[in-house]
Amino acid sequence: MTTLSSAFDATQIDATAARLASAHPSDIIAEALTHFDGLTISFSGAEDVVLIDLAAREAEKLGKQFRVFTLDTGRLHPETLEFIQRVSNHYDVPIEAYHPQAKAVEDLVREKGLFSFRTDGHQECCGIRKVEPLGRALDGVEAYATGQRKDQSPGTRADIPVVQLDPGFGRADDPLVKFNPLANWSSAQVWQQIMAYGVPYNPLHDQGFKSIGCAPCTRATHPGEHERAGRWWWEEATQKECGLHSINLERSER
Repeated sequence: MTTLSSAFDATQIDATAARLASAHPSDIIAEALTHFDGLTISFSGAEDVVLIDLAAREAEKLGKQFRVFTLDTGRLHPETLEFIQRVSNHYDVPIEAYHPQAKAVEDLVREKGLFSFRTDGHQECCGIRKVEPLGRALDGVEAYATGQRKDQSPGTRADIPVVQLDPGFGRADDPLVKFNPLANWSSAQVWQQIMAYGVPYNPLHDQGFKSIGCAPCTRATHPGEHERAGRWWWEEATQKECGLHSINLERSER
């Protein structure tokens, strides 16, 4: 019989993902909290606030603690920054902000200007403003949870599991476990949860923003458009990952 301790190692992770595939997000978070002290939650300032709400409820029942961080790229909407603080106050949990290295941003802007991503692709800018800070946020972390869902991006997220190892940020001698508790939920289910439990949400959603990122790279979507259509809309849809979830591109190319 697989033990909880071995369930998240490299040899058992696929079996564990299959076992949890039909579990409610609350149960997935509860298992993560039970196994990993100080489970870390990655919060983007969008509808993934549901993760914090579910974790707060489960942590209270289990007598566990969790940590929350966000990546402040320096280009977030003012509404998002205010929302992050509101969530922190609402759940009485510190939200640790990780910022890009100032020198790297200065060098990029000095060399290529403020909007190079519109001609060169977004990977370089995201690498500086998101990927490198995420590496620092995850330093020493055993497991973290994200708000990724399969329906967010059919091209890159259609087959994400509810739990996996993250080779992009993990260490060879100490694998990093990545939980995606909302993977099998639809956008409608997330919003049902938000409405049913009075979960605070980013006011940009009321302005037509279904997916929220940096201000220059995010627009409101039009009726009938997929929610990720508002992200990097000038680029190929199958490449709409900023690098935080690069494993998704690898999986989609298999």
